Amino acid sequence: MSKFWSPIVHQLTPYVPGEQPKINDLIKLNTNENPYGPSPKALTAIEIETGNSLRLYSDPTSERLVRSIAQYYQLKPKQVFVGNGSDEVLAHTFQALFQHGKPLLFPDITYSFYPVYCKLYNITAETVRLNKNLEIDVNDYQRPNSGIIFPNPNAPTGHGIGVDAIEALLKKNTDSAVVIDEAYIDFGGTSAVTLIDRYPNLLVIQTLSKSRSLAGLRVGFALGNEALIAGLTRVKDSFNSYPLSSIAISGACAAITDKAHFEYTRKRIISARALLTTQLNALGFNIIPSQANFLFVTHPEHDAADLASQLRVKNIIVRYFNKPRIDQYLRITIGTDDECKTLVSALKNIVNG
Repeated sequence: MSKFWSPIVHQLTPYVPGEQPKINDLIKLNTNENPYGPSPKALTAIEIETGNSLRLYSDPTSERLVRSIAQYYQLKPKQVFVGNGSDEVLAHTFQALFQHGKPLLFPDITYSFYPVYCKLYNITAETVRLNKNLEIDVNDYQRPNSGIIFPNPNAPTGHGIGVDAIEALLKKNTDSAVVIDEAYIDFGGTSAVTLIDRYPNLLVIQTLSKSRSLAGLRVGFALGNEALIAGLTRVKDSFNSYPLSSIAISGACAAITDKAHFEYTRKRIISARALLTTQLNALGFNIIPSQANFLFVTHPEHDAADLASQLRVKNIIVRYFNKPRIDQYLRITIGTDDECKTLVSALKNIVNG
C-alpha cells in the first residue's frame, strides 16, 4: 500500500467485475452479456462517427440521445440523464441523493457495487434481508432512511416485483429518493417509468449494456422528476462534462430507435431462458423464477463451487458468489441456443457422473 494514498483509499474494498478470460472456444456465461450482437443500425452509426470529427469534443449534454430516450419513454428531455454506463449514473445518484445522515437501504443480496459506493462516498448503509424465497418485500423498507435502492429484477437472483409493489413503497416513503435499478427490466419485468410523473422522489436507472447488446459502448441513463435529474447533472458537471463520446451517442441513438432488433433479440433470450429452466429442472436443479437474462440455480446434491470448477474444465464459465446465503447458487447467463445446449449437456454429465 502506498503512503501517498488518501486515508479513504485504504478503507475501500473495490467492486470485483465478472471475469473476462482470454480463452479460445470459451462459452462465457458469467457476466450477463447479450449473446446476440448490437443493432446493425447502431453499428452503422458508430462506423460513420469514426472520422475526422473525433478531433472535436462530444456534446456535453448528449442532446440527441436525451431526446431519443425521452421520446421512447414518452417523457420530457429534462426528465432524462445519461452517463458512461449505468454504474456512473449510479455513482452520481449516490452523491446527489443519498447523503442525508440516515442509512441508505438496499437488499442484503443484491448488486455488489452498492456497498462499494457507500464506502467511497461515506454513506451509512443498512441492508434489508430478502425473505426466505430470496425475494424483495417492500414492506420491509418502512424504516428511517436517506434513500432506498434496489434492482428490479434483483441481481443476482433474477426475481422481480411488480409496479404495484413499487407504487405501494412510494406512497409510504415520501421523504427520500427511491431508486429502481432496471438493468434487466426488458427481459420480463414491467418498468416503473410509468410512475415517474406521479412520484417526484422516484428515479429509474437503465442501461444499454444488456437488452441492447452494447456493454462495450458504456451508456446508461436515469429517468425521473426534473429536480432529481438537475441534481445528477450538477454532480456530473462537477466531475466530467463529457461522459459520453460522439461514438457512444450516435450508436446509442440508433440502438434506441431500432425497436425491431431489440424485440427480436430479447424475445429469443426469453424463449431460451424458459427452455433452459425446464432442462435444468429435469436435472434436479432448483431455480428462482427469473425475469432477467440469467438464471440463479442450486442443486441439492452438488456443491456450487465444485459445479463451477467442473464447468470451467469444459471451457464453460458461470458466476459463483462465495457469500452468505447464496454460496450454493450459480448465476448462469442465457447464451445462444447452441451455448445453452452445450451447457445442459455438460451439466448432465457432471450431475449424473
